[in-house]
Amino acid sequence: MSIRYPSPLRPGDRVAVTSPSSGVAPDMQERLKVAIRAVEARGYEVVVGACMDGSGHLSAPAAERAAELTAMLTDPAIKAVVPPWGGETAIDLLPLLDWAGLCEAEPTWLVGFSDMSTVLTPLTLLTGWATVHGNNLMDTPYRVPEGLLSWLDLVTLPTGSRVAQTSPGRYRASGWADYRTSPEVDDYPLDGIGGWTRLDDDGDVEVEGRLIGGCIETLCNVAGTPYGDVSAFARAEAPEGLLVYVEAAGDDAFTICRNLHGMRLAGFFDAANAVLVGRTSARDTSSLTQQQAVLDALGPLGVPIIADVECGHVPPYLPLVNGARARVMHSTQCQELIQILD
Repeated sequence: MSIRYPSPLRPGDRVAVTSPSSGVAPDMQERLKVAIRAVEARGYEVVVGACMDGSGHLSAPAAERAAELTAMLTDPAIKAVVPPWGGETAIDLLPLLDWAGLCEAEPTWLVGFSDMSTVLTPLTLLTGWATVHGNNLMDTPYRVPEGLLSWLDLVTLPTGSRVAQTSPGRYRASGWADYRTSPEVDDYPLDGIGGWTRLDDDGDVEVEGRLIGGCIETLCNVAGTPYGDVSAFARAEAPEGLLVYVEAAGDDAFTICRNLHGMRLAGFFDAANAVLVGRTSARDTSSLTQQQAVLDALGPLGVPIIADVECGHVPPYLPLVNGARARVMHSTQCQELIQILD
C-alpha cells in the first residue's frame, strides 16, 4: 500500500452529499441549499443522497449509511464526497463499510472534520487513500482568510502539488452563527487575536512528516484497534515519521487529558516527529487547562507540540490532507504548514 491521491476535481465533476453521522433538520434546510450553491458556483454538479434525515442524532440506520457512503466512494462518476457536518456516532459504520471494495476502487476525495474523523482517518490508514480534514459542507460558504485554503481548493490539486498555508493570526472568538436565522451567512468576524503556540518549549520548530490525525473525542475510541493502527501505517508509509494533529471538540480538560493518554498508550503518537493541536473553545477545569491537559498526556513524547493551529472547531479552517508529506515551521516570524501531495 502507498498513499493514493484522488483525481483533481474539474468543472463539471460530480460532488456527492451524504450524512454518515448526523443529518439535516428541517430548520437547517435553507443553510444546506446555500452550501450546495457554494459548491455549484465552482462549476460542480451536486447530488444529495438518501441518508440525510435530521430528526434524530443519526441520518439513517447504520447499514444504510454505510452502504450509501461506500456506493458514493466507489462510483467512478463521483469525484468527492462531503457531509453537511459531523455528529456523534459515525463509529458504528466502521465494521459495515466494504473495505475490500474500497481498497480495490480508485480513490475519491472524502472531506470533513469532527465526527467524520472516525471515517476519514481509518480510510487513509487502511486503504492509503488521501483524505481531507477540512471544513464540512455547511461551513463551505464562508470566505477564506488570507493565508488559508478551502477544501474546494485542495481537491483541485494534482498529485505532486506543493501547497503552503499560514496562520492568519486571528480567529473567531464569538461563537457560531445561527443558520436558522441567517442561512445565507458567508463571513464571520475574526475577533480573536492569536497565532500558534509552542507548548513544550520556546524554541523555533522546523520538522517534517506525513500528516495523520483528527478529532480527539472520536479517534480516542478507535486508537489501537484495527481501524486506528497509526503505528502500522507509519512503519509502512512513513519511515521518516509523522506529523500528528489532534483537536478537542468540546470535552473538558480532564476528559481530553484521559483521552490523549489513552491514545498515546495505544501507539497513536509513537512515530510522531511533532504534534499539532487545534485551537479549541472546550472548557478548562479549575485545576487543569486544555493546554496543560495536552502537555500532561503528550509531553513525555519529547517532540515539539504546537497548539492553537487552525485545524479544530474554532474557525477559520486550515484543511489538512491525511497521508500528505508536510513540513511545519514555527517561530516568531513564521507560522506555516507546507503540504506536498506525494
